[in-house]
Amino acid sequence: MTEQVGQPVWQVLETRKVYDNPWIGVTEHDVLDPNGNPGLYGVVRVKGLAVGVLPVDGEGMTWLVGQQRFPRDYYSWELPEGGGDFDDPRGSAERELLEETGLTAASWQELVRMDLSNAITDEQAMGFLAWDLAEGTAAPEACERLEIRRLPVRDVVEMALNGEIVDAFSQAMLLKADLLARRGALPGDLARHFL
Repeated sequence: MTEQVGQPVWQVLETRKVYDNPWIGVTEHDVLDPNGNPGLYGVVRVKGLAVGVLPVDGEGMTWLVGQQRFPRDYYSWELPEGGGDFDDPRGSAERELLEETGLTAASWQELVRMDLSNAITDEQAMGFLAWDLAEGTAAPEACERLEIRRLPVRDVVEMALNGEIVDAFSQAMLLKADLLARRGALPGDLARHFL
């Protein structure tokens, strides 16, 4: 565990692996919390990097992916995203964009690096802005049944603000890109689509 100078840290007394599959593992720890109290802490260890893409074309349109999400059993509209490789985040993002939408992009900019739920999991995410797009054929994974929508990026930012998009990773990418556009930190021809 890392420690900030002068701050108490968690002490791990014993660790047990309680579950493991190709995507996640669950580890349970007997601990002393930073105040010295004994406790139990479970951590979900995610084996891949979450990658996401905010694609924006020359008309200011973006793509949303709709799908049924298993853990909470609801239909979710999201930016293209999926599992990636820690050693090649952008290559993984390029693959996800192509698989889910059929798009390729000539221009890329990193938008966010996130811990998605740092109280119970070690899952990390990287999100990218992609433009100078070319359309091709989507090839979703066999387990995916996706619906694709092409909408003005301004409308999609509004969907994140009003709660129509509840996926935290999508919200972070959309709101960060919108803020960067307002601060003049995106290429001008791209920024105008957000303003």
